[in-house]
This record gives sequence, C-alpha cells and structure tokens, in this order.
Amino acid sequence: MTADAVTFRPRRVRLLAIPLAVVLVAVFAVIGTLLRVTPTGAYFRVSDQIAMVLVGVLLACGVLLLTRPRVRADADGIEVRNLLGTTFYPWTVVRAIRVPDGSAWGRLELPADEYVSLMALQVVDGDRAVHAVRSLRALLKAANVTPS
Repeated sequence: MTADAVTFRPRRVRLLAIPLAVVLVAVFAVIGTLLRVTPTGAYFRVSDQIAMVLVGVLLACGVLLLTRPRVRADADGIEVRNLLGTTFYPWTVVRAIRVPDGSAWGRLELPADEYVSLMALQVVDGDRAVHAVRSLRALLKAANVTPS
C-alpha cells in the first residue's frame, strides 16, 4: 500500500464488542471462582473452574472477531479483510462499490454478478460509512478503469 492509502474499520461494533468481551471474561471468571459446591450437592473441581474461565475467554475471542474487518485501498486496488480472510482486488476487477438498501454493510461489485461483502463499511456507522464509500469510489474513479 502506498502513502495515499485509505483505511476504514467499523467503529460502532468496536465500541460495543471490546467492553462486551471484557464483561464476558469477568462474568465467567466470577462464576468459575464461585463454583465449588452447589446446594444440589454437585462438586466442581479446580479443572471445572478453569474450564469455565476458558469458556469466557473463548466467547470473548468470538466477540472480538467482529472487530477484525478492515478495508484498505490505494491507487493499485482494494484490500478487503472480513472475519476470516484477507483478499486484494486490483481496480481492474472492481465494477462498483455499493451499499444495497436494507444491507448492514457495503459490498464490492465484481464481474459476472459476483460481489464481496465489505464488513468494515457498516451502515450503523452513519457519516463515517458515507465518507468511506465516497473515498473508495473516488479511488476507483481515479484509477480510470473501464470495468469489463
């Protein structure tokens, strides 16, 4: 990526997911700590308590996975990182950048009616998402590429 690269990440999801992950770990740590003997007579061992904390950590990691999406773009193309993978698309294969009505996030239109979700451009981010879409469209236009 060059110096003129732009990067966009979802904001509102990050503001919610990070505190939620902390709360999940804290709640499961407290539950694990308090779990020893129940009124029903069930006895929990130390390994059960540790497992309870690990369940909280795993759930927190799942929530934090929602903060991973990112879009980077420059004069060469656009790099899309969603939940599990990262892919680079040169501007020559990009037909348009859209946010369909009723969609939670934007998408990258490709040839043959294919598209890639841009989970980093979330509608709930409001003006930030509008700015991101306009910036990406400007880069696409500046690339002066005629889609096939």
